[in-house]
Amino acid sequence: MPDSKRFPIEAFADVLAANDEYAASYRGSDLTGRAAQGLAIVTCMDSRIDPLRAVGMKPGDAKILRNAGARVTDDVHRTLILAVYLLGVTRILIMPHTECRMVGSTEGQIHASIRAEYGVDTRSVEFRTTADVDEGLAQDVVRLRASPLLPSAVSVGGAVYDVKSGRLRPLEV
Repeated sequence: MPDSKRFPIEAFADVLAANDEYAASYRGSDLTGRAAQGLAIVTCMDSRIDPLRAVGMKPGDAKILRNAGARVTDDVHRTLILAVYLLGVTRILIMPHTECRMVGSTEGQIHASIRAEYGVDTRSVEFRTTADVDEGLAQDVVRLRASPLLPSAVSVGGAVYDVKSGRLRPLEV
């Protein structure tokens, strides 16, 4: 049985080697923890999305929150509250994407798929799937706009990122 306290160097050798190269030329940063452009982006963990480049920004400009499906979960809500009050966020863009595995499948289908493929019962976890990307996005935009914990001056918008074209499609909610 592997030692659970030991860092698994073998599994991360490529990551650590790449970090050595990165750190060798790293010259520090005068960036702060604040969002220089006042933006927070909630997007999916999908690796096809480069959220800063997609909106023409660079490191330090925006806060990036990622999860499966780009959903506004309780933890995303908590993090956005902190970002607004402590880190200079004045606008929030919720940015799910096309071809997302969390769209079009039911919770039951995702659980059944994982159980059939891996033998793991995940029914104790809510994955926040949605039948339609626009429906899920509208629900999350409304949730944040209605939040009594966020100032009404915070702008909340939603746009679907197209993984084929790189374009954003704003959603009227």
